[in-house]
Amino acid sequence: MANSPQAKKRARQAIKRRARNVGMGSMYRTFVKRVVYAIESGDKAAAETAYKTAVPVIDKMCSKGLVHANKAARHKSRLNSRIRAMA
Repeated sequence: MANSPQAKKRARQAIKRRARNVGMGSMYRTFVKRVVYAIESGDKAAAETAYKTAVPVIDKMCSKGLVHANKAARHKSRLNSRIRAMA
């Protein structure tokens, strides 16, 4: 357990930060899943609109350090290639 006032404050901050990060990670996964479900349903227009709304969210999570830049780029690339392959 934290003993010094500084360590107590850091513990409080860590709890707040973790709660925020968990929520943002959930939002990230939700937006990616929306694109995947739209692709699986076969509706290309819905998949494209879901992708366009997901890209800014993915980029924001990347800039906040929640997701590594390469992982964000990989998700965007794979989702986009799946949408383009829908014909």
